[in-house]
Amino acid sequence: MLFDGGSLARTRRRGDNAGMAGDDGRAQVQLELDEDTLGRRRRDLGEDHPDTLASADALAVSLRAAGEYQAARELDEDTLARRRRVLGEDHPDTLASADGLAVSLRAVGGHPGTLTSVSSLAASVGHPGEYQAARELGEDTLARRRRVLGEDHPDTLASASNLVMILGRVGEEQAARELAEDILARRRRVLGEDHPDTLAAAFQLVGALFGLGEHHAARELNDDIIARRRRVLGDEHPETMMAGAFDLILRGLDLGGEPGWMAALREASKRRQQEARELNEDEPG
Repeated sequence: MLFDGGSLARTRRRGDNAGMAGDDGRAQVQLELDEDTLGRRRRDLGEDHPDTLASADALAVSLRAAGEYQAARELDEDTLARRRRVLGEDHPDTLASADGLAVSLRAVGGHPGTLTSVSSLAASVGHPGEYQAARELGEDTLARRRRVLGEDHPDTLASASNLVMILGRVGEEQAARELAEDILARRRRVLGEDHPDTLAAAFQLVGALFGLGEHHAARELNDDIIARRRRVLGDEHPETMMAGAFDLILRGLDLGGEPGWMAALREASKRRQQEARELNEDEPG
């Protein structure tokens, strides 16, 4: 189980809010506004104008927030193709579109959701081909951002965080853990131990450790996150509460318990990994 612990305010531009719509009314209003803006810019500026493509990128984010993942994917694919042609493969806006498409591909395949809806994940296995496509795109985007922006740039680390979640979805949980550890080390060095982005990276590592069955290590790190978030963000902050909610799960495991949804989730994860392996075997070498 892998988490994107960052707030929507920090991740909205990159489209990392798949499955986190918030208030349905606000999401629908934003969706309608973005659709109108894109329509006007297409008419007045043309399909390939940078401002038009920025509006298309914003609309894809709103589509994901409204749960319209397939529509977001199609728009992301079109925007990415246009930005590649107009701006080039390595332009920051092109790479932002690639990140957004990777998120949409993951969402179409079965989005992670939140702790409150995690029981539905077991039934949302999705098609492993979507995850593999997301992985390839995520790896390419990360490599380009590392080359263009450097290892420690916020956008590079955002791409790395996205790839951590994708790797977990395709069963590469050890690779997800190693990448999550690298992100956390960089965040700590650049931002400090208590920065919200550092704590978000730490919480993502908690999810990677959990996925590997390293529950004791996950709980120790999560305890540290809770203490720091309480001091920095307060007891009532959603991110503090999320870490606290996950602490209850980890404590239950320490006592030998496993909720029914967790067992179902574990079985669904095994099926996804098997399907991913079979898909890879079927692909021509």
